[in-house]
Amino acid sequence: MSGPPPAPETWPLTWLYAPGDRPEVVGKALASGADVVIVDLEDAVPADRRGYALAATAELLSSPHPVPVHVRLPSAHDTTAITALAPLPGLAALRVPKVTHGTDIRRIADLAPGVPLHALLESALAIEHAHAIATAHPAVRGIAIGEADLRADLGVRDDRGLDWPRSRVVVAARAAGLPPPAQSVHPDIGDLDGLAASCAHGRALGFLGRAAIHPRQLPVIERAYLPTAEEVAAAEEIVKAGAADAGALALPDGRFVDAAVVAAAHRTLSLARAHRA
Repeated sequence: MSGPPPAPETWPLTWLYAPGDRPEVVGKALASGADVVIVDLEDAVPADRRGYALAATAELLSSPHPVPVHVRLPSAHDTTAITALAPLPGLAALRVPKVTHGTDIRRIADLAPGVPLHALLESALAIEHAHAIATAHPAVRGIAIGEADLRADLGVRDDRGLDWPRSRVVVAARAAGLPPPAQSVHPDIGDLDGLAASCAHGRALGFLGRAAIHPRQLPVIERAYLPTAEEVAAAEEIVKAGAADAGALALPDGRFVDAAVVAAAHRTLSLARAHRA
């Protein structure tokens, strides 16, 4: 049975990737205004530099940072990286690439007790197991899609071909009591209009926030996912009308809303307050 997701105050909107073998880029990411910085030890790092990237990341995480720092592991099976990073005080979470089964998560949770885990689903098999992965261990704090690999696995030629897997992951996260998933990266950093349109589509599907690969993408993502002034005004009207446990309510304009709509209005206001403070 699903439970309530964490409070919207804890839901990041922007997740910025930075390559682990470039400490100067990681430093700029930490100062970018992103809600979460993801130090990447996987795709962004050449294989012959992963040892250096791990050492540089361990040095970075030897002390805490004001911005939560996640690390995307080189693979779900890299025990060296997991055991090196798990005890460090600056680590906020591990992001596990190419998860296909709940056993992947449980193994890492055993190696990194107490460390929050985020599972990246990047294959057809992973999408089929989305709910099982989301509920595999209490350490799982989120699931998300790695769309580049999933697109290749499925042979999808049109972006619309990913809408079903996207919706499945949104549903799996909610059913597991996790926050709404963040969208995968938009790889063209110069295409801000395309990014905005893609974010609007993702928001319509139930995503919340997005991963980025360049700081210039952050304001676009935040604008797309923050409640608009009209949405905030509508939520305030609904909340003013009554409590979430009051049953069906009639608004002054004749619309009826129920407890679920009132609860959603509270979430909208909470998210707006958290990110506009």
